[in-house]
Amino acid sequence: MEVTAEVIAQHFNGEIVGDPNVKVSSVAKIENGKPGNICFLANPKYEQYLYTCKASIIIINRSFQPQEPVQPTLILVDNAYEAVASLLDLLNTLKKSKKSGKSWRAKCAWSAKLGKGVYVGEFSFVGKKSKIGKDTQIYPQVYIGNDVEIGENCTLFPGVKVYDGCKIGNNCILHANVVIGSDGFGFAPREDGSYKKIPQTGIVTIEDDVEIGANTVVDRATMGTTLIKKGVKLDNLIQVAHNVEIGEHTVMAAQTGVAGSSKVGAKCIIGGQVGIAGHITIHDKTSVGAQAGILGNTKKEGETLMGSPAFDYKQYLKCYALFRKLPNK
Repeated sequence: MEVTAEVIAQHFNGEIVGDPNVKVSSVAKIENGKPGNICFLANPKYEQYLYTCKASIIIINRSFQPQEPVQPTLILVDNAYEAVASLLDLLNTLKKSKKSGKSWRAKCAWSAKLGKGVYVGEFSFVGKKSKIGKDTQIYPQVYIGNDVEIGENCTLFPGVKVYDGCKIGNNCILHANVVIGSDGFGFAPREDGSYKKIPQTGIVTIEDDVEIGANTVVDRATMGTTLIKKGVKLDNLIQVAHNVEIGEHTVMAAQTGVAGSSKVGAKCIIGGQVGIAGHITIHDKTSVGAQAGILGNTKKEGETLMGSPAFDYKQYLKCYALFRKLPNK
């Protein structure tokens, strides 16, 4: 799919310097740009490539002043780096056409309700009394249990499993093999050393605009709901345990584990392989470095934490400078 500089500029409220009718079909790094590519310059250390790039269009900041003549058409924007995400979204939207209809190899219960434009791929299953909002895409081999609610314009990639009763909002993306609503890890110890399983009777609620990476699991609540709030982004291979609450627009990198009944605030940034203990609270806008261990409640909003057990990152760096020099005995 080709798109002109004029269309791209309108999308960004950008200013064109050059040919508004030049067309591009793909994005490339500025050092590798060729005709038909669109590139961007956000970091000044790549300026040298601006003058040799063969791409058809380059996006740059309005404040940037080229020191030499530039051959490609330029689109001037307020923030070139932010524009890239929007550009990729635009090209992706133009390239992909949504599917609709139900494969004859799929199985939907008679009591299930599918909205207009819903696609259900081969060997997928939709259970009794489940509701699927309009334009939602359910790829092959997806399992949706009974009494599930999925909103509009969602995408469930192959292998996703949504257990009974769970609720998913609008504009959500669940990547391959995500599991929503599996049993929480609840077992009561007995006197003889064995464990009795505690029934997990709750659900998972996922609000609007959430994206969950491949092979991530969100457990159902023991009672009530495990809650993933609006705009949360979870990476691949994350474990979210029963009765956890994750606040709006929080992001978590891969291999993070959140133990049961913990509350993670809004707009937090959680690095990869972070471990969060159960029954604790993390304040809003907390940042946690990779491989940190959060064992207790955080102290205030907006902290940056590192280490295990985690504490203030400035203090951590001072301590690290000392303990890395300790003798190996």
